[in-house]
Amino acid sequence: MTVNADSSISFDSWRDLPAAQQPEYPDPAALRAVTEELAGYPPLVFAGECDQLGDRIAEVAQGRAFLLQGGDCAEAFDQVGADQIRAKLKTLLQMSAVLTYAAAVPVVKVGRIAGQYSKPRSKPTETRDGVTLPTYRGDSVNGAEFTEEARVPDPSRLLRMYNSSAATLNLVRGFTTGGYADLHQVHSWNQDFVRNSAAGQRYEALAREIDNALNFMRACGADPAEFQSVEFYASHEALLLDYEAALTRTDSRSGRLYDVSGHMVWIGERTRQLDGAHIEFASRIQNPIGVKLGPTTTPEEALALIDRLDPERRPGRLTFITRMGADRIRDRLPTLVEKVTASGAPVAWVCDPMHGNTFEAASGHKTRRFDDVLDEVKGFFEVHKGLGTHPGGIHVELTGDDVTECVGGGDEIFVDDLHQRYETACDPRLNRSQSLDLAFLVAEMYRS
Repeated sequence: MTVNADSSISFDSWRDLPAAQQPEYPDPAALRAVTEELAGYPPLVFAGECDQLGDRIAEVAQGRAFLLQGGDCAEAFDQVGADQIRAKLKTLLQMSAVLTYAAAVPVVKVGRIAGQYSKPRSKPTETRDGVTLPTYRGDSVNGAEFTEEARVPDPSRLLRMYNSSAATLNLVRGFTTGGYADLHQVHSWNQDFVRNSAAGQRYEALAREIDNALNFMRACGADPAEFQSVEFYASHEALLLDYEAALTRTDSRSGRLYDVSGHMVWIGERTRQLDGAHIEFASRIQNPIGVKLGPTTTPEEALALIDRLDPERRPGRLTFITRMGADRIRDRLPTLVEKVTASGAPVAWVCDPMHGNTFEAASGHKTRRFDDVLDEVKGFFEVHKGLGTHPGGIHVELTGDDVTECVGGGDEIFVDDLHQRYETACDPRLNRSQSLDLAFLVAEMYRS
């Protein structure tokens, strides 16, 4: 179990360091009141679950499993409904089934879910028609509406983030343990999708193969309980440090600190400064930690991050999530992987093919080309194959809805189609068909 953080453990050292991308709340007293309230709330996840995920990521780091991490760019409070959550989970379950069966590899399933309500931004303000307001930083901070009132950072939103995350996790646990995620249900995950989608039809063919394999096993007297539920973990970017700190607890088993807002948290490209508050915070907690590495990352920086975040060199503790861009992955990644591998650090390598491939269409929509996403994953696999290292996973922004936010894919979305269902609160996401296309292609790469 977990209890509130013990004041005798030095934990607040991060407060003395510069913290990038933090909101400027107009009322510090209101923020303190909110964080004090949050500090008394129950944990959203438990330390033992975090340790279990660490064990699973250790398998990834050692080349025996593959990490599938995906979900919304930024969750929204008005999307905390059973249909929306089930659609995201369904997409990840289908991708996992494809990877597990077609690539013959155990898949560790981690959602960008139940906490991904905050987003770092490249600019602190936004200007429209001569009016300049604070930028939208996610529902946990302010509103997306372009009004002065909506854009003021409001600490009470942190309470709503907690409650929304709790509701999401409650439903996810119900789906993953209550029969919905039973592998015998592979066809039912596809009923609303197969007729109108080439990816859905391809998935249905694979589902029939899985069904035949399960029937054969059942006829042989084997029907393992593992087929009836799935392990599913929650992750998000640990961006708002006041929120993360308020949800940090001491594990009664070990006396160590865990951030119980999610099983895994990651540090973004914009907040991974070695002398910054985010790295200091992450160094104090025992959760599995991810760090985003962009194209400017040097081997020296990567090794210094390992020293800070994983001094014990514990497999499963640290995941490097590379986000280079399709045009730079083959040039920038090899030296990083080579130097880190030579150091002996047991890092899991994961590819984020989304964030380095964003561009603005003529219509003004931020978008990504599916071919660029795929090419970055191909480059990631090529680099690891050349070095004899393990391509450990993918980290993608996706949704279970039929949005039109990224161009290309098997069902071909064109730039002129973007306006039809462009629903993201921040960055463009793969839709369900594109996500399944990616899973099949990744499975082929992994198998070869």
